[in-house]
Amino acid sequence: MNDANMKVSICGVELKNPVITASGTFGFGREYAEYYDLSRLGAICVKGLTLNPRQGNRPPRIAETPAGILNSVGLQNPGVKHFIEHEIPFLKQFDTKIIANISGNTIEEYCRMAEILYDSGVDLIEMNISCPNVKQGGVAFGTKADTVYHITQEVKKYCRQPLIVKLSPNVTDIKEMAKAAQDGGADAVSLINTLLGMAIDIYTRRPVLANNVGGLSGPAVKPIAVRMVWEVASVVDIPIIGMGGIMNGEDAIEFMLAGATAVAVGTANFIDPLACVKVVDGIRNYLLSYDIEDINSIIGKVELN
Repeated sequence: MNDANMKVSICGVELKNPVITASGTFGFGREYAEYYDLSRLGAICVKGLTLNPRQGNRPPRIAETPAGILNSVGLQNPGVKHFIEHEIPFLKQFDTKIIANISGNTIEEYCRMAEILYDSGVDLIEMNISCPNVKQGGVAFGTKADTVYHITQEVKKYCRQPLIVKLSPNVTDIKEMAKAAQDGGADAVSLINTLLGMAIDIYTRRPVLANNVGGLSGPAVKPIAVRMVWEVASVVDIPIIGMGGIMNGEDAIEFMLAGATAVAVGTANFIDPLACVKVVDGIRNYLLSYDIEDINSIIGKVELN
């Protein structure tokens, strides 16, 4: 067999391969474009956007862990309008899909961003619901099923593009949140977002991060992420984008066997700027090695003991 079909479809949007850059780890692609042609990717999910520009949290806001990183960057970004005016024209040079990741402190902010992005040229919108709901005492939108349902239902009204809801793993039952997103009108879900973690400097007796806690990502979270993708695949009928500690093609295949239609590569980009294209090549090599003609044939095909 000379080659295998690597194309997958997310809510009717065809990706040339299932590899997406995870939001927050790839900026807007400019730095990585110096290393390879971004057209080799299935899609680029850009840095998390907010309605207005944000400076993010004060440093230190990154801490290395034995098998990953803790981050508390705080969604530093230039704002959605700057993204449309200055970053989309750059990204449009490449033959790849564009996913805008949106965050907000109120449902109204999310809706407004979806409205602004309506005819911007992005192909999909990923909604980060791990942000605090300032109208509900700062509790994250993604931690209660009724809130997940409500925000998804409202934002979907303003979306021209398919809406992906990015689920938080910091919950008691990820399946419940996924079902709530689907019932609210989500076209797809992505998971997992980072796990809440902490590091303490034993010499100063103070947290390493200025914000005290941060999101843990990297290889340490992969087994949890694979399990959650497998659980969610058993209760929803919409596509799943799996992420969490993917470092190579074999990791990506694991997620797809668990039920993911596509995968997102995040922390690996900080270690190796060529990580995403190496994952693409690794997936292809796996398919060819096992004479698998179509990547879609392995989705959700884990054989349980």
